[in-house]
Amino acid sequence: MVATGVDLSPYRHLYPFESHWLTVQGHRYHYVDEGAGDPIILVHGNPTWSFFFRRLITELRGSYRVIAVDHIGCGLSDKPDDSHYTYTLERRVTDLEALLEHLQLGDHLTFGVHDWGGMIGMACALRRPERVARLVVFNTAAFRLPPHKALPLRLAILRNLTTLATPLVRGLNAFSYLATHMACATRLAPDVSRAYRAPYDSWANRIATLRFVQDIPLSPDDHSYALVQWIEEHLAQVRHIPMLICWGERDFVFDTDFLAQWRTRFPEAIVHTFPAAGHYVLEDVGDAICPLVHEFLDTHALRVSPSNLPAPPPAAPRSAPPDTVP
Repeated sequence: MVATGVDLSPYRHLYPFESHWLTVQGHRYHYVDEGAGDPIILVHGNPTWSFFFRRLITELRGSYRVIAVDHIGCGLSDKPDDSHYTYTLERRVTDLEALLEHLQLGDHLTFGVHDWGGMIGMACALRRPERVARLVVFNTAAFRLPPHKALPLRLAILRNLTTLATPLVRGLNAFSYLATHMACATRLAPDVSRAYRAPYDSWANRIATLRFVQDIPLSPDDHSYALVQWIEEHLAQVRHIPMLICWGERDFVFDTDFLAQWRTRFPEAIVHTFPAAGHYVLEDVGDAICPLVHEFLDTHALRVSPSNLPAPPPAAPRSAPPDTVP
């Protein structure tokens, strides 16, 4: 079963990008592909979608080729049930790798990652470190929980108490709804808040928001633990790569203990902290961050001209009106 479509017509003024899809093992994987030049791959987390990066896409597309994905089950991608898709970290990485190869992006990749996108994007980067040129990090992790740190109680309840979490998350959309109120230090505009929740408008369409939480690995017995451990143990392979970290300090999950881990592992990273910003750091201080990212990319420009980079492939025929995603 694949969930029904998403009506974007009320939010096109916020998200005015052309949609593209790649079929990955029978499922439509949505992505935005804007601009030309060095490729920038933006990888979101849970319970967001590529909408989270909209201002950064607009900022960068005049100078770079910006690709922002929607994981299967998220955003405008298909939302299959458990019998047709395995909602695990490894599968997310495989999906993203399939897109990278489909787009033939070459050997000069920049990853921008947030939340679960840190694990997914960094796994892709570490499997091809010779092809990675720059890294941009927003409130995320690419390692296990810092020492002596427990999973926040609210996440632990959703992860461990299935009988309670399922009706809350899939029935009431509690995770996505609460995130739009708790992940920002400043109040989101009503249309922005609704746009974040728009893809998650039914029981079927909310499957990924719950499965992501249930896939958080805490012990070696958990499905994704081995891959997270591998990512953590191989981070040194990209330690020499230029990295920008933009961090909201009012994040109740990815707090400053996680930032300290990034600083320790990447001591040469350029770090900007924002004491008044929360987990959705691009919402709270996007006006400040977007130029910083642009400046970082320009400062660490590659010795590759856009004419030597592969152009985007021809867009697949659209099978629906632009405001309705099947």
